[in-house]
Amino acid sequence: MGISEIIRRALFEGYASKPLSVSNILICICITALIGAYIFVLYRRINAAVFYNRNFNISLVTIAIITAAIIITIQSNIVVSLGMVGALSIVRFRTAVKDPLDLVFLFWSISIGIICGAGFALIAIIASLVLTVVILLLLSIRQGKNVTMMTIRAGSFEAENIIMDIIKSNCSYVNVRAQNMDKNGMDMTIEVRIGEKERLVHELMKEDFIEAVSFADNSGVDFV
Repeated sequence: MGISEIIRRALFEGYASKPLSVSNILICICITALIGAYIFVLYRRINAAVFYNRNFNISLVTIAIITAAIIITIQSNIVVSLGMVGALSIVRFRTAVKDPLDLVFLFWSISIGIICGAGFALIAIIASLVLTVVILLLLSIRQGKNVTMMTIRAGSFEAENIIMDIIKSNCSYVNVRAQNMDKNGMDMTIEVRIGEKERLVHELMKEDFIEAVSFADNSGVDFV
């Protein structure tokens, strides 16, 4: 069997009904590794401006290759496939995925391994290209201002009206979520959609009774 025939089988025909050779396995693993490397580059580009986890990115490539190897093994023998299913059923992953988009890349990597391991790499290539276009297109769409959680510590619980007037004049959306008062002052937690954060903070901090202002959003907490 020539190299062109092996590549054609890896792209179109599948391996389920035909015996596998070393060359078939190598071609399958190499195609999976190339698509995994493509996912690696795309993930690094998308996450360049935010927190980038290099180890997670490397794991995307290795997971695709491992998955392809498992699928190839399962197709070779029904007894092995049943044993593999039983062995994999006890595996538990406890690492939390912080970003939902990371979960998309993780599932993408696993799917590439399954599809390439089954011998339909062309589907994996087409799906990867379509996913790239969809992800980049959706990321390019400009989103509106997100709702931010704002916490204010005031030395006087009588200053609520003044605080709310300042916030409402600088925010398009205001919703008081929690309010705690004691003899030393009060704490307020408010959902806001801010136009200019610096201007809002400046106006609040001009008041003597404001002790602290903090903002919490998807990227963490910014203390002022």
